[in-house]
Amino acid sequence: MKIEGSHVFNGPREAVWEMFYDPNVLTSALPGAQKVEQVSENEYKFDMNVRVGPVSGAFSGGMTLEDAVEPEKVTIKGGGKGAPGFLDGVGNVRFVEQDDGTTLMEYDGEVNIGGALASVGQRMIDSVSKSMIKTGFATLDKALAARLAAKETGEEVKFEAPTETEFAKEVAKDMVGGVTSSAEVKLVLYIVPLILILVLLSFLFGR
Repeated sequence: MKIEGSHVFNGPREAVWEMFYDPNVLTSALPGAQKVEQVSENEYKFDMNVRVGPVSGAFSGGMTLEDAVEPEKVTIKGGGKGAPGFLDGVGNVRFVEQDDGTTLMEYDGEVNIGGALASVGQRMIDSVSKSMIKTGFATLDKALAARLAAKETGEEVKFEAPTETEFAKEVAKDMVGGVTSSAEVKLVLYIVPLILILVLLSFLFGR
């Protein structure tokens, strides 16, 4: 599955880059994350327990950041696995400074899916991943605004991450137009936990 897109962050490129290298921010962008640990300069490991509707699952995995040119670009390789299947992939993330002081983030990559997830239709996977990326970016926008405000005032960062339920509701609301049957709803609830791992980790922060 190929993934590509872009997003504009309302802040300077250096601030956006620093945010994506902060394990606390990564955890806030991943509802259900039990641990996001930086084990070396360019390697992260994570444990998650995600519940979406009636589906829950424990997942673990990791990612490495390669060929980084601060604060311009980075290549991410990562993956995760749980009972329903596994995901692995590679992505390229670029941060382009804009004349108005904002930062354009461009990303592209490819995700491989195995196990029971391999039987899920491509259209449904595409729909879920796009909705989760959109919701994840909204979370990161708020995190960046909080970091910039704290830097300006000299106070601690005040940012309340969305709960698992709030995150799931936003994804579901965004997908209403693309879900046409009860069978598709069940598929969405089944694949969200695994899609969450790699899409958000590998494409929202260089995820």
